[in-house]
Amino acid sequence: MDEHIMDDEWICGRLGEDASWQLGAVNPPVFENSLFTFASAADLAEAIKDEDERYVYWRGTNPTVDLLQRKLAALERAERAKCFGSGMGAISAAISSLVSAGDHVLVLGSVYGPTTQFLRYLAKFGVTHTHVGDLDGCDSAIRASTRLLYFESPSYMRYEIFDVAAVAAWASARGLVSVMDNTWSTPLFQKPLTMGVDLVVHSLSKYVGGHSDLVGGVVAGPAALVRPLALTEYQLYGAAMSPHDGAKAIKGLRTLPVRMPAHQERGLAVAAFLAGHPAVRAVHHPGLPAHPGHAQALRQMTGFSSLFGFELDTDSGEEVAGLLDRLRHFRVGVSWGGFESLAVAPALSVEESVRATMGVPVGLVRLSVGLEPAQTLIEDLALALEGVARLA
Repeated sequence: MDEHIMDDEWICGRLGEDASWQLGAVNPPVFENSLFTFASAADLAEAIKDEDERYVYWRGTNPTVDLLQRKLAALERAERAKCFGSGMGAISAAISSLVSAGDHVLVLGSVYGPTTQFLRYLAKFGVTHTHVGDLDGCDSAIRASTRLLYFESPSYMRYEIFDVAAVAAWASARGLVSVMDNTWSTPLFQKPLTMGVDLVVHSLSKYVGGHSDLVGGVVAGPAALVRPLALTEYQLYGAAMSPHDGAKAIKGLRTLPVRMPAHQERGLAVAAFLAGHPAVRAVHHPGLPAHPGHAQALRQMTGFSSLFGFELDTDSGEEVAGLLDRLRHFRVGVSWGGFESLAVAPALSVEESVRATMGVPVGLVRLSVGLEPAQTLIEDLALALEGVARLA
């Protein structure tokens, strides 16, 4: 094995990029052809048997996307990774590959809203799920039909920290497959597979892409779990990643080790400002020492991203909307992880039943702190919060 293989910066920037097919180009080529041809009918027939390993048709795999997959697998310390056309493509395929009619899924903590919606959708096929808040809840909710434990850490919108190794061990001891969404931390700041988690999923649209110009997802883990879904769900759901998005994600990885510390620095500065503001009831950022999961986060993470929530000292949706309208530098929009800073209020944009499941209060505002100067962002928030303070 190459001596650099466990060096994350080398993986992001150089792994797999010395192949002869680059012909000296500084950027890997984008293979935008939809199909590949063969010397004989026998060769094609053999290749079709394993479209995850052989280049046959774009829907199966592609050299540009394959390079991205190898980088992501190495970053996550996984045997295999499979990239999808969206984060939900990856999440849906991962869950679908592990359950059948009559099975039950445990969901620990709050998770991405569309993930919950997908689990509800699976009810029409006889797959049920239960949301629980902690491992004690898992003990109470587990059934003979439970096959899968799904969670995020930090959790979606609430930013709770779970002991990842303990959750994975709990699931393993009961014969369950554990799947964790690691988008918040990126593979640079947290590596769930090394803590016993079976499969990891990501939205590559966020920090990995880093420029709000691609949509993609990935599933990473042991070959025994990834290869079956690559040959079935990936093919049949049609959620193939385009080579152009693959190339953008490769470029995003090259700067990920530089961008993430900058996101961390700016995010913590903004969070600390909000924590001391009289119009703010609470700040949910696991990088702050006051966060109840901070100590555990330090044990299992090497850094913090810049997505977090804060609660206005109000229960009025109109006041929350007013705050967003007064922002001038933060843009109002969904998603996160790019250069630009974004703000969104779940009470105004998330389906009420999903928000209730997550336990998200009306006054919660989610911020994605981008790469602009922290002082500029703080001043923007300070002006917007004056309106809330006057109404308090």
